[in-house]
Amino acid sequence: MATAIVILAGGEGRRIGGDKPVRRLGAQSLIERALEFALRLSPVVALAVREPDQLRDAPVQRLLDMPGIGGPLAGLGAALQFGAQLEFSTVLTLPCDAPFLPEDLLSRLGDALAIDKLASVPASGGQQHPACALWRVEALDRLPAYLQTGRAALSGFASHVGSVEVEWPVETFDPFFNINNEDDLARAEALLASV
Repeated sequence: MATAIVILAGGEGRRIGGDKPVRRLGAQSLIERALEFALRLSPVVALAVREPDQLRDAPVQRLLDMPGIGGPLAGLGAALQFGAQLEFSTVLTLPCDAPFLPEDLLSRLGDALAIDKLASVPASGGQQHPACALWRVEALDRLPAYLQTGRAALSGFASHVGSVEVEWPVETFDPFFNINNEDDLARAEALLASV
């Protein structure tokens, strides 16, 4: 199964003072960590950004978020278009702010993706993480109908297209922990020091 990876980096990051992708965690920025992780999983990696000037120096292709859509769904729309243009069967989306994702993310989601489903969504601690999901590119065809419902949540779209949930254990910490504010960044620094 040929899979492209698109890192969702278009959020404004207001709760952390803006420019979240370039915030530092240890020796790297969050976007550098996300790119390093993504490139271990696939040679085809792109970034979904909200503005043409955002992350201009990134070493991979940048995709503009799909216009007229709010939030991460705009990045998913761009990601699905990218996968379709490349004639890939699936696209894995990753948030730029989840620095401890499991190495088996793509393999487990791919193994679980049922023939009659268009998404495979990880979960941990009773919570789904649709920003880290594996999507069949055919989900793009279902996007207009979903938008007509007035909803824009990734979780709602995953339900709309049909998805399977894949559970990860939460042991010493949740591998899907994501950074939204300064407290989260401080916690991530402490986790980084402990692993």
